[in-house]
Amino acid sequence: MPWKDVRPMDEKILFIADYLRETDCFSRLCERYGVSRKTGYKWVARYRQTGAEGLGEQSRRPRHAAGETPYAVQQAILELRHDRHGPPGPKKIQALLASRFDAALIPSKTTIYNILRRAGQIEPQRRVRRVKGVQHTLKSAAQPNELWSADYKGQFKTGDGRWCYPLTVMDHASRYLLVCQGLPGTRFTETRAFFEQAFRHYGLPERLRTDNGVPFASLGVGGLSQLSVWWIRLGILPERITPGRPQQNGRHERMHRTLKQTLSHPPAANLKAQQIQLDGFRTHYNDQRPHEGLAQQNPSTCYTPSLRSYPARLPEVEYPGYFERQRVSQNGLIYWRALRVYIGYLLAGEWVGMEPVADGLWDVYFGPVRIGGFDERETKGQRNDYLTLKM
Repeated sequence: MPWKDVRPMDEKILFIADYLRETDCFSRLCERYGVSRKTGYKWVARYRQTGAEGLGEQSRRPRHAAGETPYAVQQAILELRHDRHGPPGPKKIQALLASRFDAALIPSKTTIYNILRRAGQIEPQRRVRRVKGVQHTLKSAAQPNELWSADYKGQFKTGDGRWCYPLTVMDHASRYLLVCQGLPGTRFTETRAFFEQAFRHYGLPERLRTDNGVPFASLGVGGLSQLSVWWIRLGILPERITPGRPQQNGRHERMHRTLKQTLSHPPAANLKAQQIQLDGFRTHYNDQRPHEGLAQQNPSTCYTPSLRSYPARLPEVEYPGYFERQRVSQNGLIYWRALRVYIGYLLAGEWVGMEPVADGLWDVYFGPVRIGGFDERETKGQRNDYLTLKM
């Protein structure tokens, strides 16, 4: 066969010219030009649709790539984001698109989020490590001091520009408001001081329920904090609600709603003046305001102090006789059976208990709270003697 010194475009034009002149049958025509019948029919179809221009090289990129959002839909997403009543999120924008486009064209919430993020209309959210809630079931309480609940009512600034964090502690059964104190922050030392004051005055509860924020919980073992470690030493079982489930502390949240409605707006001039308002609310809430849940009685008529008094000396934590006991060193380790098990600096100097659950498997407790477990066979490190707790 002689060498064909023609460009691909010229060859296609010659093919179409011979096809129109019907110089040969289609099969022989394709054979002469060295193309398949499928390719030949494709050239003919393009010529009939768009003329000679259709014979040029076509882009191999698909007109609509899989997963690509049409330009009109992207523009509508950006338009809907600008709402004078506040920018709607991906979920609401997805619902609004339903009135403009077919369902097949409406992208997922993740795609809408990515379109807004690329356009600078939304800031990526920082991932927050959440404290795990307690593993045991949260129970109600029928008698005073079976359960106290505690929380910080949302912070605000007083007239002098300083922060006020109202700490509230309430008895669950009687709704009696034990503490309603404005503090400049949520630091452990200040929080402990007012809990100690309440313990000395009212005695000790059996359980104390909080959310998972500072200073009630931490990202350490078992979610414990300095405050909850102190409670356990006092014989109080800390309870934490499931993250994002404030209804598990519903009575406390209801009290906070009443507190918010009562406090003056704008806030008082300073923390001292604000405390006068908080004290007034506590007196009214406990002594004057009837509660439907208490058969229209007020909390002060239903509450009695605890028979468990605040101890003069902080007692050690006790464990069942079949537990192994080890004291945590200052570097957060326990040394046991030639192994080093990392517990954490929070419990340095404290006694932990280890319960055997299977061959080589141990659960580790601080008081009644399980803080993790380990398998003797899963050692690591250069000395092959190091273990960490797993939840």
